[in-house]
Amino acid sequence: MTEILRADGRTNDALRPITIERGWSDQAEGSALISYGRTKVLCTASFTNGVPRWMSGKGKGWVTAEYSMLPRSTNSRMDRESVKGKIGGRTHEISRLIGRSLRAVVDMKALGENTLVLDCDVLQADGGTRTAAITGAYVALADALEWGRTKKFIAQKAQPLLDSVSAVSVGIIAGVPMLDLAYTEDVRADTDMNVVVTGRGKFVEVQGTAEAAPFDRSELDTLLDLALKGAVTLTEFQTGALTMARER
Repeated sequence: MTEILRADGRTNDALRPITIERGWSDQAEGSALISYGRTKVLCTASFTNGVPRWMSGKGKGWVTAEYSMLPRSTNSRMDRESVKGKIGGRTHEISRLIGRSLRAVVDMKALGENTLVLDCDVLQADGGTRTAAITGAYVALADALEWGRTKKFIAQKAQPLLDSVSAVSVGIIAGVPMLDLAYTEDVRADTDMNVVVTGRGKFVEVQGTAEAAPFDRSELDTLLDLALKGAVTLTEFQTGALTMARER
């Protein structure tokens, strides 16, 4: 693979600087402020003993997510969707993606009849907000599950977490595959993908689009290999954050 330096000085197979501030919120049962370079997302996990009415009596729990962007998370101010009176299609799509990604690594029966809601709020956007949200939400989720165990809502020997999960973007720019695209790269990409991967290296979801020229199988394989490489590092950051004392 051709190695080039990008605008921020990275090689094409390098992640942006990653930080995870675990326990950022005093109020939430689990929380993490995650940064992928200049992209910053606050992820909070709220634990409720009980499930939606449609799941009551089934002995299983539920995990869902909501995603939003602060009005000035981008270069120019956006109107709040609550003011518009309508949630946009992109917001719905990303919220569902985050929820699916987290449910893929949770044993709902071991969770018991409990509900976790992950709120992922973008404080600053510079590409990869949905991937950062998934990676940070996992850390918040893990802490909220342990909170539920200490409150005896989850059985002491239950193992609701089956694996970890993280996500990263990849793309082809001027014919060169690159990992973890910043906004200026994302808008120039011939092909871009968001890849969700478990800690064991299993794919949860692959969202890929040829924005310009279609890509072939070998390019797809190269992009997936890049994503897997990035996911290994992201898993290490998640593990490191969860083994350290909570920030607050």
